[in-house]
Amino acid sequence: MAQIDVVIHGATGKMGREVASAVYRGADFRLVGAADMAAQPGSYELPDGSGTVPLSNSLDDVIGEAQVVVDFTNAEGAISAMRTASARGVNIVVGSTGLSEDNYEEAGSLARDHKVGIFIAPNFALGAVLLVHLAKTAARFFDYAELTEMHHEAKIDAPSGTALAIARAAAEGKGGPFTATKAEKELIAGTRGGALEGVSIHSARMPGRVAHHELVFGTLGQTLTLRHDSINRESFMPGVVMAIREVVKAPGLTVGLENIMDL
Repeated sequence: MAQIDVVIHGATGKMGREVASAVYRGADFRLVGAADMAAQPGSYELPDGSGTVPLSNSLDDVIGEAQVVVDFTNAEGAISAMRTASARGVNIVVGSTGLSEDNYEEAGSLARDHKVGIFIAPNFALGAVLLVHLAKTAARFFDYAELTEMHHEAKIDAPSGTALAIARAAAEGKGGPFTATKAEKELIAGTRGGALEGVSIHSARMPGRVAHHELVFGTLGQTLTLRHDSINRESFMPGVVMAIREVVKAPGLTVGLENIMDL
């Protein structure tokens, strides 16, 4: 089994440390560097304390001969990492959310121009990806859809990238927008949440949560509820590991874990 050398971008954050543990446990991976814009250049301790790898606040300083960069930062950090990695001929897996359509277009151009793999996913939890798939499958049987997403208080973007993916998949499966009801008298502005293709979306933020998405379809006399809960950040690691192994095989831009899950 060929070894894949990995650098983590956003390595000192909660997701970065979880990715470091997952990479370190993989028999076919080797953690060779860590970068974080908030870090003091120095050493990054391996998860089991057995040694260190170089740490810098600049990805360019530690990318070396890596085959894959894994980015869990934010939209600005992700596009910067994609530019740096692709220019060096290094593949990249991006878990940062909040990317714009322009960012996706640039990612596609970077992948083509530099002949590297760029893999972006709004959610790496396998169950969340299945929720998107099921939403698309069930949507054509219903007229109404309400989506609630709940995350920890430090999440920057709202709604979540996964919530947007769920709403878009539902609209695609339905073949058009859902019926969106409006309150005759909204006593507090925004109470009905935002709307995408007729799917009403509500975002909640507070401590004690990781990532939770609940989609409720409705039609005459019945509802159908689809829900996924990520209880801890470890839930994202099987998807991240899968993406690292696949991105080295597939030059070009790939968006969404469903594309390598055989759905």
